[in-house]
Amino acid sequence: MLLFTAHGACYLLFWGVTKRISHEVLKWQHVGVANVPGELALLAGLCLWAMTFPRIRRKLFELFFYTHHLYIIFVFFFCLHVGVSFMCIMLPGFYLFMIDRFLRFLQSRRCVRLVSARVLPSEFLELNFSKTPGLKYTPTSIIFINVPSISKLQWHPFTVTSSSSLEPEKLSVLIKVEGSWTTKLCQMLAASPADRIEVAVEGPYGPASTQFLGHDTLVMVSGGSGITPFFSIIRELIFLSTTLKTKTPKLLLICMFKKSTELTMLDLLLPFSSSPTDLINLQLQIEAYVTREKEPKRENQKPLQTVWFRPNASDEPISPILGQNGWLWLAAIISSSFIGFLLSMGILTRYYIYPKDHNTEQIFSSSKRVVLNILLLCVCIILASSGAVLWNKIKNNMEAKQIMNMEGTTPRESTHSWFYNAERELESLPHESLVQTINVHYGKRPELKRLLSGCEGSSTGVLVSGPKKLRQEVAAICSSGVANNLHFESISFSW
Repeated sequence: MLLFTAHGACYLLFWGVTKRISHEVLKWQHVGVANVPGELALLAGLCLWAMTFPRIRRKLFELFFYTHHLYIIFVFFFCLHVGVSFMCIMLPGFYLFMIDRFLRFLQSRRCVRLVSARVLPSEFLELNFSKTPGLKYTPTSIIFINVPSISKLQWHPFTVTSSSSLEPEKLSVLIKVEGSWTTKLCQMLAASPADRIEVAVEGPYGPASTQFLGHDTLVMVSGGSGITPFFSIIRELIFLSTTLKTKTPKLLLICMFKKSTELTMLDLLLPFSSSPTDLINLQLQIEAYVTREKEPKRENQKPLQTVWFRPNASDEPISPILGQNGWLWLAAIISSSFIGFLLSMGILTRYYIYPKDHNTEQIFSSSKRVVLNILLLCVCIILASSGAVLWNKIKNNMEAKQIMNMEGTTPRESTHSWFYNAERELESLPHESLVQTINVHYGKRPELKRLLSGCEGSSTGVLVSGPKKLRQEVAAICSSGVANNLHFESISFSW
């Protein structure tokens, strides 16, 4: 953006020195470079850039999100400014972006099946969605969620806590209740649960690959809601150790919470479908620290509430927009739409633009040529993408009917947290196994340097998720040379 701004400022300065600024600023040339579109593109770009400052982006996320739709104005007027020839320079990247954006738009138009929700006493929500077994994603993925009854325009990213390998027909997310949108969602679930909540999603998106198995020991350090991406890692390792019989690294989870009620998040560490033997082969140790309380507070505790939703024929399980062979379909969309664009552009040039240039004394307007090319580009992408999505939607509907028949209707229930009902007989044997792996420390913070330096093995992976200060502290320990086997990796929620 600095180069664009410098480019525009230099021209304005030149026009001002030569006393032509009032004439040049309003000049829209029909042939060659047009000034007015360039100025409009620069203004849109400056608005985008101004909203990217961290303070604005974090405190006014909605303003940041909505203003970034100005990229449409920026790209459109930039193309009008430079003409067709220079537009072709940016065509490859812009073409792929348009295909990706349209596919995401098609996915976000579908209502997905929300199976259940759990409301924790610590102001956290877990949403459980139905998905097709063909949808695969990696641990630490995120998904964008929209609830039209709250806001039709707001899309919020949340960490996926489930594993597509361990839970082939379910996708779960954990949501911290803070802000107006999440507060309204929590009130909808806790006050008067409905039979159905209309939800749309976009994603999930995640890293292409993970290297968790490349270490002898895996240390996960979290602060508050930063623990959420580690749920999916632990569940993925449970699948590898139980189903594939793969040797997994030793696991040490160091989690910090402000209040003892937040310990109920550990209820969600294991899925509903876990069996008592899931943790036998997984060497897991959890060190939980409650920093602002010296002892557990058990008075006036809210129960852990579970809400089940009735299946609805209009809702679909979350599925890959292009099916299981997504890369092949994507290649087909790119190649077919681009070939169609080249052919239609050639026909348009030969039979419409060329005769006007050579049979009349007027040269065909550069701006009109750009608009026609953009329209052809959009039409070809829409036709190719819609055809591929429609074909896969027919196949996904067949899977959705099978999943709907298997789910049936589940009654609503409310259960207490196993963590706060130690005297009550535990309802879940996997949770009983999990209790034995947890050490809770009150009124202090972990001695990270001692814990990290004491890790055994030739290679120790250190994953950190939480506040910036925590990430910097762990990074400093790993780079200080206190141990030669530490390999640092940070997971950030900064958008």
